[in-house]
Amino acid sequence: MRSNTNPTTLRARELRQTPNPAEQKLWAALKGRQLGGHKFTRQFSIGPYFADFACRSACLLVELDGSQHLEPGFDDARDVFVLAEGYSLLRFPSRSVLQNCDSVCETILACLEGRLKPVIDSPDLKYRQSLVEPRKAMRRRLFVSKNPPRPRGRGGSRDSARRGGCLPQTRMPD
Repeated sequence: MRSNTNPTTLRARELRQTPNPAEQKLWAALKGRQLGGHKFTRQFSIGPYFADFACRSACLLVELDGSQHLEPGFDDARDVFVLAEGYSLLRFPSRSVLQNCDSVCETILACLEGRLKPVIDSPDLKYRQSLVEPRKAMRRRLFVSKNPPRPRGRGGSRDSARRGGCLPQTRMPD
């Protein structure tokens, strides 16, 4: 069996194997679709950056900020990049997760359900909603327009295409 030698994959794997206590605590609450049925991944690579947690279906990144993030401007370039890629960004201080993980999870769920304002900037929470359509949605739309769906039935007859779901369900005259 061949192992993956992609440097991005190797770095993400290394980050997953050495989580800090706040990441461990939040991951225990997010993994296995425990939060509203939403699937999260850890150490999601996006361009040259890694997000602590990502809900790809909702294009939401969740970051836990330690002491290195307290310097002004530390994450500005990263934030601009991920917002331009179509991902919304939710940031919590690590201490918030350690002190009150339930409250952090409720805030993440509120964000996923669209109950947060587009911009929040407070000491315990920073949220930026991306106003850009995610690139993956643009790629999907481009792919579909170039490659229209084909009938999935076996024989190619109208009945088999209808069973495959590609043609509208209409009643055939007797």
